[in-house]
Amino acid sequence: MIIALDVMGGDKGPREMIQGALSALDKVSAEIMLIGDRRTIDGILKEYGAGNPRIKCTYTSQVIENEDKPVQAIKSKRDSSMVVGFDLLKKKEIDAFISAGNTGALLAGGLLRLGRIRGIDRPSLATVYPMTGKMGILTDAGANAEVKPRNYLEFAMMSSLYAQRVLGIRDPKVGLVNIGVEKNKGTPLLVETYELLEASDVNFIGNIEGRDIPLGVADIALADGFTGNVILKVTEGVAKSITDHLKTMFMKNPATRLAALLVRGGLGDFKKTMDYTEYGGAPLLGLKGAVVKAHGSSNQKAIMNALVYAQKYLDSGVIEAIEAYVKKRSEAADEA
Repeated sequence: MIIALDVMGGDKGPREMIQGALSALDKVSAEIMLIGDRRTIDGILKEYGAGNPRIKCTYTSQVIENEDKPVQAIKSKRDSSMVVGFDLLKKKEIDAFISAGNTGALLAGGLLRLGRIRGIDRPSLATVYPMTGKMGILTDAGANAEVKPRNYLEFAMMSSLYAQRVLGIRDPKVGLVNIGVEKNKGTPLLVETYELLEASDVNFIGNIEGRDIPLGVADIALADGFTGNVILKVTEGVAKSITDHLKTMFMKNPATRLAALLVRGGLGDFKKTMDYTEYGGAPLLGLKGAVVKAHGSSNQKAIMNALVYAQKYLDSGVIEAIEAYVKKRSEAADEA
């Protein structure tokens, strides 16, 4: 098994990517392929004295920047680390591909270079989301700003299979993110989506409001990519704000510093739960291969965990399960 990493993607640069890959060697059994500029990769590997035979390299000459127009970049920068990664995945020379680069380009590359599972209209970015007493899923977390009812249903189905096989949730509850819990709430699109989900075989529990998401009312919070990405970024900001407030409060005086020592373990657990670097990356469900989007500001720890999650994703058989589900649904529709 080979998991490839786009070394040139992300805000923190190749050094964090490569350090993350080296850190992951003790946590995954797969070989790790580094894709990117030869001088950069070889220089960093030499600096850290890495000579592990499970580290492989594929060299490229171009980089897709965050400012690039996604489709144009995928078509014109054919020797970029991202495009080469997709091509290797399509040719089955690697088993999974991770990038912290341009999200739009990653989606465009997935569609143009790799392709969708037959019967799936749009891929969905499904990110692990901390909820009260458990981990759940927020989807779509940024791949599709505008969607149709059919897409919501596909997102619900794919993320349900992901939740079952990767998070171990037996019958995940799906909630449609809306401005109220009543069936007729929201835009005409959301009302139509509600009816479609209600008639489906996913475990749909109805509408959920924003406050219900972290409380874990549903295991899967279902949204369009615009709304989902806003929810994700707001959550990250609130988590950092709370952590900063707690740190300031506990450092006020000797008594509060003593209190901080007494609850240090609990505070550490809280910080770990809210830290996005613990979850590494989010799969683009619906593509023919295993593609994982890492956070743009991923550090060494986040990349290490992205590699761990990528192997879990591969081992879980989610892609095959989605293919089987779509095929079964298509055959049932033909018989009807």
